[in-house]
Amino acid sequence: MNTVETKRMNLLQAINSALDTAMEADGKVVCLGEDIGKFGGVFRATSNLQEKFGRLRCFNTPLTEQGIAGFAIGLAAQGSVAVAEIQFADYIFPAFDQIVNEAAKFRYRSGDQFNCGGLTIRAPYGGGIDGGLYHSQSPEAYFCHTPGLKVVIPSSPYQAKGLLLAAIRDPDPVLFFEPKAIYRASVGEVPVTDYELPIGVAEVVQEGTDITLLGWGAQMIQINKAAEMAAGEGISCEVIDLRTLLPWDRDTVATSVSKTGRLLISHEAPLTGGFAGEITATIQERCFLSLESPITRVAGLDTPFPLIQEKQYLPDYLKIYEAIKASVNF
Repeated sequence: MNTVETKRMNLLQAINSALDTAMEADGKVVCLGEDIGKFGGVFRATSNLQEKFGRLRCFNTPLTEQGIAGFAIGLAAQGSVAVAEIQFADYIFPAFDQIVNEAAKFRYRSGDQFNCGGLTIRAPYGGGIDGGLYHSQSPEAYFCHTPGLKVVIPSSPYQAKGLLLAAIRDPDPVLFFEPKAIYRASVGEVPVTDYELPIGVAEVVQEGTDITLLGWGAQMIQINKAAEMAAGEGISCEVIDLRTLLPWDRDTVATSVSKTGRLLISHEAPLTGGFAGEITATIQERCFLSLESPITRVAGLDTPFPLIQEKQYLPDYLKIYEAIKASVNF
């Protein structure tokens, strides 16, 4: 029986391993972004890539997000496989027009004569590092509204490498949001070889019978901890890691909710307009007759992301635990 060689990595090292693997396997893969060359980026995700693959395949860009996105779209449209880094997801908004009006529509508007499918945009997102209002946001829902894009968010080192390799090789433009709060905190065994995880497929982390808990990214740590607390009171939680938000795995979630009769969704982004609202509407349509209580959302507040009140702002395991009890006792 063959065993897969693994190495203990944190999430950041898994990202670096995925980029190294992709660049080694395909000479068309190039990485670009602010200070990603010799410096390795603000979080060191691209460390040693320029040294190994040269300045033409891993290079710095000016400090202009719309320029990074536009240049990456051009590279992808001309046959390169572009992996662009936006230093913080908060700074992706100057590139919003390039992403939603150019990258997402390139294939459609040309009648499939042209595309920029070889495009991946990486961005650290979310709170948990005391970054305040400009370094803590979760903008995933903005892009989930845009046909033509895919949106992927890993929650562990194993997922990070497998999903990033799949994103880089996907025929559509992919936004890959990395939960920076667990860059170094999330550690696990990761295959050193090349592997991919399927985009658009959720992971059932834990099976249960009383309530379905759904999330993505760093929020999975809070959800798993809340599920453990609930188990101590005899509440059986089914835990699902969505992994991909666009397209999201409706069937896996609906099957689970049809079994448990309850659904709790948690994300860091503000409640209003958050992606949990889209999930709620879809599951309500598909599982209405199975629901035993209203679908619950535990999310960030409808305010700018605060600095000194970060812990109060973020949805944590205690808030999720209380919401689980309220749903089960409805």
